[in-house]
Amino acid sequence: MTNLPLPEALILDFGGVLYDIDYEAPVRAFAALGVSDFAGLYQQSAQSPMFDDLECGRISPGNFYAQMQSHCAPETTLAEVAQAWNSILTGMHASRIPLVQALGKQTRLFLFSNTNVIHAHVFEAWMEKRFGLSSFRGAFEGIHYSQEMGQRKPDPEAFLSLCSRHRVDPSRTIFIDDSEQHVKGARAAGLEVHWHHPVEDDVAIWLSKRGFDLPESAFRSGPLPA
Repeated sequence: MTNLPLPEALILDFGGVLYDIDYEAPVRAFAALGVSDFAGLYQQSAQSPMFDDLECGRISPGNFYAQMQSHCAPETTLAEVAQAWNSILTGMHASRIPLVQALGKQTRLFLFSNTNVIHAHVFEAWMEKRFGLSSFRGAFEGIHYSQEMGQRKPDPEAFLSLCSRHRVDPSRTIFIDDSEQHVKGARAAGLEVHWHHPVEDDVAIWLSKRGFDLPESAFRSGPLPA
C-alpha cells in the first residue's frame, strides 16, 4: 500500500487491461484464409495504415473488409474475414465489473481505447449479454473510442485532448495500458503511467497497491464467463 494520494482521474485502456484479447488468434484465423503475413500487417506494437484509418474512423467497415479480403485466398467471403478479424476478442472476466464500479466511486474514471466500429459492436454485444452493458458503462464519467475521437494512442495530443475535454490535470491523472508505446505517449503528455502486463498481472493488484480500496470480487480468479 502506498502513501501517495489517489489521482484526480484514472484513464484505463480497454483491450488487454479490462477486456481479454488474443493477438495470435487473428494470425491463425487469417492464415487459414491464405494470409501468411497477418502479423506483418497488424500487431500490438505496429500496424499498417489501413488499421489506423479504421481505428480513427477514416474508412468504413465495408472498405476495411474489402481491403482485407484482397489479401485472402480468392474464394474467401466477407463473413469469413469478419470472423477472423473478430477472433482477437476473447471476453471479459466478471471481476472487471466490480473493479470499475469501485474505482468510479473513488476517482474520476475514464476509458480510452484504440478500437473500431466492428470490434465495438462485438464486444458491447458480448458484455450486454453477460453483464448488462450499463453495469460497466455507468462506472465511467467518460468512455472514448479512437474511432469517435479521430485520434488514437500513442499520440500525446490524444491524451491532452481527453484531459482538456474533461478539465482534468494530466499531472494528477494515471493512465494504464498494456502497450509500451501507448504508455510512452501518455508519459510524454505529462500523465502518471502504469504499463500493465496482462499475462502476468491482475491490474486490480496494482491498483490496490496504489491506494484504491477494492472489494474481493474485483480481483481476478477463475475462468472467463462462457
